[in-house]
Amino acid sequence: MAPVHLTNADLHSHSNISDGTLSPEDLAARACDKGVELWSLTDHDEIGGQARATQRARALGLDYLTGVEVSVTFAGETVHIVGLGFDADDSALQAGLAATRGGRRDRALRMGDGLAEVGVPGAFEGALKYVGNPDLISRTHFARFLVETGVCSDTHEVFRRFLTDGKPGFVAHQWARLADAVRWITRAGGLAVIAHPARYKFSPTAEYALFSEFVAHGGRGVEVMTGSHSEPERVRYADMALEFDLLASRGSDFHSPTESRTELGSLPDLPGRLKPVWDALEHRVQRGA
Repeated sequence: MAPVHLTNADLHSHSNISDGTLSPEDLAARACDKGVELWSLTDHDEIGGQARATQRARALGLDYLTGVEVSVTFAGETVHIVGLGFDADDSALQAGLAATRGGRRDRALRMGDGLAEVGVPGAFEGALKYVGNPDLISRTHFARFLVETGVCSDTHEVFRRFLTDGKPGFVAHQWARLADAVRWITRAGGLAVIAHPARYKFSPTAEYALFSEFVAHGGRGVEVMTGSHSEPERVRYADMALEFDLLASRGSDFHSPTESRTELGSLPDLPGRLKPVWDALEHRVQRGA
């Protein structure tokens, strides 16, 4: 299928404000160096890096969309909803994200206890060394500690052996409701997107329910090209985008030069027949200087 748009857009990436390793400024510079033309910083449940990302991107001549990745609990699974092009000063969005961040520290303490039970002591304290904001401590920070201490060779091994459902150190958490996350984003003038849908362990029925409810609540996009999708999964979610009349997004989910499998700006173009999400957000793009 022919590409529908040649803009090198990367609308999913993380800085050290959440669980990435680069500052917003350094991430902007890397995106620019890798040929990205339209970029978004989408830290987990946090928009504290938006002003810095915007300023640096514009100074580099890089077009920018505000972004965030909101943690949602749906049908017992954690789902991520990316918000793009919103007003970062919106008070309801800020309050909703603050509420979603609440409880991460208690969860992390229980994760540390779980790892200690299988012979990995001091994991909570070790993970804190990698955290810019203790309110945003996550599994990724624990993973970096497990690599540093030689328990695992890399972060991919960590998530095969630990910190996932049924494995040591995993602690479930109740995140935001899907309806709330979509509402916070849309009422702040943004557009809500289902992030990396192939990663969720849903049955076909539950997945259909996710897409149906997302659209019913005002969600408008889905990531088709993303770092964790295989080629068959890209085809599948291109078809889902068409079935649910959703706009298609593209983002690497980049976290770190040494950990991420997909580099900023390196994904294939969106397949034909799809409508790019950035076309609907043209009025929200902050143009590079």
